[in-house]
Amino acid sequence: MSSLALIAATLVCAAAVATAIYRSSDRGTESVGVHGSAKPDQPVGSVDENIRQLEARLTREPNDPAGWRMLGWSYFETGDLIGSAGAYRRAAQIEPENAENWSSLGEALQTASTDVSAEAAAAFERALKLDRTDPRARYFTAVQKDLQGHHDAAIVDWIALLRDTPPDAPWEADLRRTIMQVAEKHHIDVSGQMPPMPQGEAVTAGIPGPTPEQLAAASSIPPEQQSEMVKGMVDRLANRLRQNPKDADGWMRLMRSRMVLGEVEAAREAHKSGLAAFEQDSAVRAKLDRAARELGIPPD
Repeated sequence: MSSLALIAATLVCAAAVATAIYRSSDRGTESVGVHGSAKPDQPVGSVDENIRQLEARLTREPNDPAGWRMLGWSYFETGDLIGSAGAYRRAAQIEPENAENWSSLGEALQTASTDVSAEAAAAFERALKLDRTDPRARYFTAVQKDLQGHHDAAIVDWIALLRDTPPDAPWEADLRRTIMQVAEKHHIDVSGQMPPMPQGEAVTAGIPGPTPEQLAAASSIPPEQQSEMVKGMVDRLANRLRQNPKDADGWMRLMRSRMVLGEVEAAREAHKSGLAAFEQDSAVRAKLDRAARELGIPPD
């Protein structure tokens, strides 16, 4: 498999497992995971073209739940939350026993709403009946409690999720920030309740790898389209990080992608930008430095 296809599949995987997507500027709380909810300012022609191709394929092969999930993610990434919900809803109809379909549907619906979405709540409930460990459904169920004013209960649920979160999972840092921000805003004492930050582990191991399904999907794209797709996805990741730089895992994904592409200087710049974004957070800066060493990014 080509390096380009591997990067594309890895970026898709990173977005697919995102759980911490909770934006609320009017409440003074913001925690954004790898799955951005804002449409990029820059054109995303290659992504749009891939969406059109996927839409055409699903017209011919309408019973492909993996294809509908991919389309749901693609719509989400371009800011079309209603389209994303529709695609995930179709995946859930075809494959109703897959918890990911339901939690992804709920995520799209809730992200599109400023209040608690009843359909999203039902989707999260369905997901948790199928898989009580589903992190996305657990996260957003707590988000809905917070939206209803049950801040203590939401924090209890988020801390429980954090305790069950694998070390350096892609949503861990955002989940921690959400807990701390909500606790601070509502004067809730969480001292002694938060599990400690993992120490001494390979930080880049926390960046998820692609599933066989995602590898196959990326490999099926012709090499020239892979190149366009990857460039668009990496550029969009870089653009999103410029807009929302408080995403340590995003900086590590960008560093890794640049190195795989052979763009050493760009990888070094991503490392420097990530350090600047966390100037006051020595723990995150140390994590970014470890990632840079593991990826072989040469020091200045």
